[in-house]
Amino acid sequence: MAEKKNTKQEKKEPRIVLPVLARGRTFEGVVIKKFANRVVIEQERTSYVHKYERFFKKKSKIHARLPAGMEINLGDYIKVQECRPLSKIIHHIVVQKIRSAEEKK
Repeated sequence: MAEKKNTKQEKKEPRIVLPVLARGRTFEGVVIKKFANRVVIEQERTSYVHKYERFFKKKSKIHARLPAGMEINLGDYIKVQECRPLSKIIHHIVVQKIRSAEEKK
């Protein structure tokens, strides 16, 4: 029985803190600013104006939390997803890097 107790203690691993649970809509955009724990992406979309019967481009800035260990640089095309509010302006978290800035050129 003493041997079983030792094996349980050896298998015990340190607790890993999981990132914030992502839920809701996903957005894609280009990184325009980078900070220590967050990035700002610019999302472009088209909107239709009935009066002029034309489309025009609208841009939105989204602040997203940057998880530890994820390598993101300026100009990268990334995917973010909604999560619970993390601060006054951060309501999204970076999910994946779709394309780096070098690949675009």
